[in-house]
This record gives sequence, C-alpha cells and structure tokens, in this order.
Amino acid sequence: MTKFAILVFPGSNCDHDAYKVIDNIEGANPKFVWHKENNLSEYDVIVIPGGFSYGDYLRAGAIAKFSPIMNAVISESKKGKVIIGICNGFQILIESRLLPGALINNNGVKFKSKEISLSTKNYNTAFTNQIPKDKKLFMPIAHRKGNYRASDDLIKELKDNNQIAFTYSKEGGGNPNGSCLDIAGVFNKQKNILGMMPHPERAAELILGSNDGSLIFESIIKDTV
Repeated sequence: MTKFAILVFPGSNCDHDAYKVIDNIEGANPKFVWHKENNLSEYDVIVIPGGFSYGDYLRAGAIAKFSPIMNAVISESKKGKVIIGICNGFQILIESRLLPGALINNNGVKFKSKEISLSTKNYNTAFTNQIPKDKKLFMPIAHRKGNYRASDDLIKELKDNNQIAFTYSKEGGGNPNGSCLDIAGVFNKQKNILGMMPHPERAAELILGSNDGSLIFESIIKDTV
C-alpha cells in the first residue's frame, strides 16, 4: 500500500480533490498532514496541492516555504522520495528551491481558468510511466502566476537533463500564460520531484470531462509499489 501525505496549508483548497482521487486508486492510502507537522518519514509520496497558501501574500508560495512541514519535505526530497506539487504546490516548490526557475504573473496579469491540453516530454519518470506515448492530456488550469521563466543557461540545462515534464499543446488552445518554451511542468535533476501548473486531480473522472489526470497518479503508484 502506497502511503500519500497530502499537505494542508492555511488557504489550501485542492487538498480534498487530491485526497478523493488518490483514495479511489487501488493500492493508495492518502492522509492529510497539517503544515505544522515536522515529520514525513512514514509516507511514500508527498503531495503539495493547489490553493492560495497564506492568501498568496508577498509571492505565491513565499510564506508557505517557512512552514515547519517544508523542512520535512526538503529532508525527504534528499532521500529521493516522490514529491508532486500542483499549481500553488508548484509555486511552493519553486520558492523552496526544490525546483528551478520562477513563476510570475500570466501574460495580461489575469487569473486564467480553462481546460488546456498537455504534451508529455519525458515518459520515463515516476509521474509519467503510465501515460501512452503521444497522448494529449486534457485538464484544467486555475492560476494567475503560472508563467514559467528561466534563464538561457537554465533552459539548456532543463533540455539536456530531460527535466521538462509537460508543455502546453495547441489542441487545448496553446500556451495560456506566456511560459517560456510552453512549459507547464518541470522535474528536478533526479526526477523524483514534479511541479506542474495544470490540475490532474480535477481531471481524474470522466464525469468531470476528462480522466487523463489519473494517469499521473497511477504512474506514481506503479513506481512506488
């Protein structure tokens, strides 16, 4: 049984979505973990869900990185534990320096909420191993600061190390926020950490319009069993 820790910060609002999706997958055991906890050693996977942690004051994710639980996240990341940050979770991982680059306001400085499509760029990871080759993934975005930026040197590094996880594809209307290279998600060098702006937990049942997001969680289960 793969044990998932779903972190909960003041302002998290996708934690229950993530819990339900994971709880519906055979072999998965999710549990909420409050941000003031300081030990994640008993879990196999860490999920940092979306929302508006601490109201997104200062910068999105900038206050959450000081929560006690993030010391545990950093500690477990060094052991190679699988960690996924979704939307605000991606922003928290960026602010905590667990993922490279920066996330700034969308082009036009407006909150974007719509369905997009993704192309998978690396299928050989804990997060993507169950995604059929060349399949476009449809899922929603809901963010204002999802514009991924990186220096030329970092872009070269991301390409050389196959750290680009997903890019926005034209089937869903293309790049919604201005991210360089249409980047929608990135890995760390070791590929045990993924940050992505789109919401797979909101696209894991056909009644929601798409179940493509479940492939990411099924990939995690396959990798950790």
